[in-house]
Amino acid sequence: MGLVTPTHAQQTIIPAPPQLAATGYLLIDATTGKVLVEHNANEPLPPASLTKMMTSYIVSSEIERGNINETDLVPISVRAWKMGGSRMFVREGTEVSVKDLLRGVIIQSGNDASVALAEYIAGSEDGFVDIMNQQASLLGMSNTQFKNATGWPAEGHFTTAWDLSLLAKALINDFPSHYALYAEKQFTYGAPGEQPKTQRNRNQLLFRDDSVDGIKTGHTDAAGYCLVSSAKRDNMRLISVVMGTRSESARASESQKLLSYGFRYYQTHRLYSAGDVLTESKVWGGKDDIIELSVPEDIHLTIPRGAADNLKAEVSMEEVIKAPIATNEELGVLTVALEDEKLLERSLVAKKAIEQAGFFARIWDSLLLFFMNLFNG
Repeated sequence: MGLVTPTHAQQTIIPAPPQLAATGYLLIDATTGKVLVEHNANEPLPPASLTKMMTSYIVSSEIERGNINETDLVPISVRAWKMGGSRMFVREGTEVSVKDLLRGVIIQSGNDASVALAEYIAGSEDGFVDIMNQQASLLGMSNTQFKNATGWPAEGHFTTAWDLSLLAKALINDFPSHYALYAEKQFTYGAPGEQPKTQRNRNQLLFRDDSVDGIKTGHTDAAGYCLVSSAKRDNMRLISVVMGTRSESARASESQKLLSYGFRYYQTHRLYSAGDVLTESKVWGGKDDIIELSVPEDIHLTIPRGAADNLKAEVSMEEVIKAPIATNEELGVLTVALEDEKLLERSLVAKKAIEQAGFFARIWDSLLLFFMNLFNG
């Protein structure tokens, strides 16, 4: 066992997280998935228009796969045109581009735009709902069930704060160019022959905090006022989910409490980069005598601000490593702790492959290893 990182800083003290006036809420580090604050995060709740996060995710996915194009013109059905609630104000019998409808879903929270896109992609909203639920399963949203593409109140239509955080991470990471739409503060659209209407994004945090770049609001009587928000400061991105507040202003202010707490008291610390060599070891019976052990991927940690000097990393590896060795073969373990709390455990892998040495070289190494074990045993 080898010590990689010393520890000498003082223990960090963090106050209790804020308690929100909301039915359920969650704050996570988007990079590491570390939960910073949670309350009823796994309780199934009606999501209202937060549902449209999945609608837009599927649209972006279809564009990415080449099944549809942003410039495609989508025919507007009577059913889409007649949708109530928040609307983009499309008109039956016209055609609207996929890109404009996507903006209508994200910025204007248009129920009409959501239904139009659902019908275009799957032939019907019911068919689209099947895709939504399949995609939810693929993302690990195990406590989610969709009944429509809009979030219109329906029995059995529910999700959780945790599941929405998974969806938010997927939106941000999988389709960054489309995620940028969530930061747009307004969108103007007018059906042919009608006066264009400009509607502001309902996410009030976009107008209050420059670090906020999304994501989605929702409201019904059953769901209350909801908001999934994300913000990035320096190298730290946070995702907050707040469900079931009493007003538009409350969902914004309660979300701001979570984000402010997370940024004030925590940081995303990049401990190692993919390929960093942490240690090396003797190789027996190989064409090379030494093997370097590295981390196969970036390692980030969510830690209290100022606590990086308290991190302690230890490496353990096999006592005897024999060739042949394949590239990325697991040969050791990295353990990282903070103030006696184990934060993570990751495999260490061979930096490069090492072939077996020739017959006589292997025999010689075998003899050396035998006598070494004999005298050490």
